[in-house]
Amino acid sequence: MTSTPAIRPMTDADLAAATRIWRLAFAAQFNAPDPERYRHDVRTVETRFATYPELCFVAEREGRLLGNIIGMDWGGEVVLGPLTVDPACWGRGIARLLTARFLEVADARDAPLVSLFTFPQSTTHLRLYESFGFAPMQLTPVLRKEVSLPTGTAPCGLYRDVPGSHRAALLGQCRAVSGSMFPDLDLSREIEAVDRLRLGDTILLEDDGTVAGFAVCHIGAGEAGGGNLFVKFAAVRPGDAAAFERLLDAIEAVAAERRMQSITAGINTARRDAYRRLTVRGYRATIVGVAMHRPDQAGTLRPDLYVIDDRR
Repeated sequence: MTSTPAIRPMTDADLAAATRIWRLAFAAQFNAPDPERYRHDVRTVETRFATYPELCFVAEREGRLLGNIIGMDWGGEVVLGPLTVDPACWGRGIARLLTARFLEVADARDAPLVSLFTFPQSTTHLRLYESFGFAPMQLTPVLRKEVSLPTGTAPCGLYRDVPGSHRAALLGQCRAVSGSMFPDLDLSREIEAVDRLRLGDTILLEDDGTVAGFAVCHIGAGEAGGGNLFVKFAAVRPGDAAAFERLLDAIEAVAAERRMQSITAGINTARRDAYRRLTVRGYRATIVGVAMHRPDQAGTLRPDLYVIDDRR
């Protein structure tokens, strides 16, 4: 009888094997022609481990990694995933073991909400997460837009330009924006990691010296990939459509200034006006996921909110 895999915390020594499993699993999901080279310029496992090492676990048997799970801690919301298993080991219960271990940690943090992004066409994925108490919510299209030639510089600030002595106060203002949408929602670790790891930058939209919105952007590295600006998270205060338009202008201006070829932004369709405004600008879906929440509550999936986040 084959022994049950051990589930243990991820270490630096696991990163190469864990990243390979990540590539193989998603290549198999999307029928990519060259699994070993699938999204070779994306470093999702490495960046998440560097930011949230306490939320990263591997499944191992006899010294061989079989799968891994990584996540993000956004204060009031813990994000599960991605969860990937070596395709040679699919159907053996490894994903269930990894999910159970992750949720032990999430539950110990007393986060009001645990969320994830998965594939709505996969009954296997839906059944797995539903068995742990997740409820399927609305669809999350991952949108893409080609970058136009620069037409000017949108008025905005960048976190990298903020003096160290002012950063704590600025992060507090960003928390005030995110917390106005969902209690204790906090993107501080994302903002600091993007700066520390040189993955891109955080765009700051200010009104009279106060942060009115912000966008955490990976630019050509990390989770973005070559030539791409990936909007990891962006938000303004509830109901402020005008500020959201200004923030989108700033994102597109930064992408043009950095000579990026495309912008990627995932947005849940529950945020109907925000989703519409992106499509009017020419953003088009490349893949479609579904958000799942535990417990069954809306969180930030509300029509009055202007938020970009696909939680992949």
